[in-house]
Amino acid sequence: MADRYEDFPHLSFDRPVGGVLRITLDGPDLNAVDQHVHRELADVWPAIDHDPDTNVVVIQGAGRAFSAGGSFELIQSIVEDPRARTRVLREARDLVFNILNCSKPIVSAIHGPAVGAGLAAGLLADISVVGRTARIIDGHTRLGVTAGDHAALCWPLLCGMAKAKYYLLTCETLSGAEAERIGLVSLCTDDDQVHQVALDVATRLSAGSQTAIRWTKQTLNHWYRGQAATFDASLAYEFLGFTGPDAAEGLASHTEKRAPRFGAPAPEHGA
Repeated sequence: MADRYEDFPHLSFDRPVGGVLRITLDGPDLNAVDQHVHRELADVWPAIDHDPDTNVVVIQGAGRAFSAGGSFELIQSIVEDPRARTRVLREARDLVFNILNCSKPIVSAIHGPAVGAGLAAGLLADISVVGRTARIIDGHTRLGVTAGDHAALCWPLLCGMAKAKYYLLTCETLSGAEAERIGLVSLCTDDDQVHQVALDVATRLSAGSQTAIRWTKQTLNHWYRGQAATFDASLAYEFLGFTGPDAAEGLASHTEKRAPRFGAPAPEHGA
């Protein structure tokens, strides 16, 4: 396994049971996603797809969080460096489509804060298991950019347009219990049971008919693929937003731990 995944040194891998590969996000600042983790989280899924020893994947976070989202350093590079912005845009797109196109079922175990690119992986998983007091936040508009990572693709399908718009426009925090109630996640359980329940689900899937399970995933994911144009538009608007003053102010407000002061006039006709 070490040789197969040697190109992904910033992700942690283990095999808790036969046929199940577990990925753990384990880094500083509540498993924040830096430039290395972002690239690896986008690129690891084709390697998993070609791994004959893996039937099912579990993705989880270490410590007190699933993932706190993109690191301030990563966001700063997107704001300031056009080359970084182009690279991260491609990675963000690859992360989504590589997860959708990975034939192996993916189970996410979400506890504590879940934000940004980590949240994208968690909610795009085929089965998402969440702790009751988990804190799910799509914070894009609070940062001053469009909700582009994954949300326009899957939130309306998962929880309906009304709830999707409410949480994506306001950036209000969702508890794990509320996320299950509105249909955003598959299962909610006690916080201390999240990882075990996710592993139990993965173990059952690993023992099932792999052709039946994989082809069912492939078929159901056409619902997401049918929204590819919506996703591409949201991603393009997000990264266009990173070139403007609101993103710089949103980042500064986070690093300075204050409310943002967005002052730029809105473009005409909502363009």
